[in-house]
Amino acid sequence: MNVAIARALAIGPDSSAAERTIDITTLGARTGLPRRIEIWFHRVDGRWYLTGMPVPRGWYANLRANPRFVVHLKHGVRADLPATAVPVDEPTRRRVITAVLDLQNRPEIAARVGRRQSLDEWLAHSPLVEIVFDDERLRTQPASA
Repeated sequence: MNVAIARALAIGPDSSAAERTIDITTLGARTGLPRRIEIWFHRVDGRWYLTGMPVPRGWYANLRANPRFVVHLKHGVRADLPATAVPVDEPTRRRVITAVLDLQNRPEIAARVGRRQSLDEWLAHSPLVEIVFDDERLRTQPASA
C-alpha cells in the first residue's frame, strides 16, 4: 500500500478538519449520474465511516440506491479509491455515532455548528455507512495507526 495513502487514511480523534475532509462520487439515486461532494470521513476501531447531521442527505440516498462509490483523498495525497457503502448494525451505529459526537461536540467544532449535538437525535436520524474499500490492503488499519 502507498505510504501517503495509508497516512491520509490514518485519521483519529485529533485529526484536523482538513485531514478528515474527502470528496466522494456517488451515482444519483434517481438520475444515475455521478455526483461529487465534499464530506468528512471518520475512523472508529480501525474502520471508516460516512455520517452527517440528522437530516436527509442526498449522498445517503444515492448510496442506498447505488452502494458503489469513489473516495477521493485530497489531504497530503491525491488518490481515487473505489469502495462500497455497507449498512451497519445497531451496536456499531451507537459506537460510531458516539465517537463522531465526541468530536462534533468539541467546543471549536460545536461553535461552527451552532450548538451541541444530541446523541438521541443522531441515533434516530443521521445517515451512517461503513466505507469498505475495494483494495483489501485498505480495509482496516490498527486503531493506533
